[in-house]
Amino acid sequence: MTLDIKICGLKTDAAMAAALAGGASHVGFIFFAKSPRYVEPAEAGRLREAARGKAKAVAVTVDADDAFLDEIVAKMQPDMLQLHGSETPARVAELKARYGLPVMKALSVSEAADLQRVKPFVGVADCFLFDAKPPKGSQLPGGNGVAFDWRILAGLDAGVEYMLSGGLNAANIGDALRQASPPGIDVSSGVESAPGVKDPALIEQFFRAARAARDDRAA
Repeated sequence: MTLDIKICGLKTDAAMAAALAGGASHVGFIFFAKSPRYVEPAEAGRLREAARGKAKAVAVTVDADDAFLDEIVAKMQPDMLQLHGSETPARVAELKARYGLPVMKALSVSEAADLQRVKPFVGVADCFLFDAKPPKGSQLPGGNGVAFDWRILAGLDAGVEYMLSGGLNAANIGDALRQASPPGIDVSSGVESAPGVKDPALIEQFFRAARAARDDRAA
């Protein structure tokens, strides 16, 4: 069975090379100034060239205004937008129409009731990313290395396309796949040696663990 794997928060050629060598389906670039993974749109545009024809390049934004999004789309030429803020279904629809790009809407969850937030976006967002709610005091909506109870995703309506995110790493990806059976997974801090510093060796380990877990699940 297929399993989409997104390596998010890329900033260097070495990390990009490791993500592509591992077979990433998606590569993500963070355009949120408070994040240690922030990258300038022009630099993201340079890095994403290596992914053309290999992986979908995703621009990750947090309540970005049109002017910044225009710059990102022009300089990076993403294949997809990921909206990781408080964007409404109307905003998602507006941006899809403005740029002609698919949109992944990120939603933070901690309990089964949080999955009700999906419903207004169904038929508007192309897919979802479920992340853990940020710990108290964090200024980052994602990339906090925090997991949630993956078993609550069993309550999702059939046919909802999504990626599982939040605290994933090589040690726990097997449990995540067994408990949630997600169609896609997203990792950022779990393949870093320090905040914002992707480690090619950890990226390779993650791919190895994810594939082993996927194969076990399919057996």
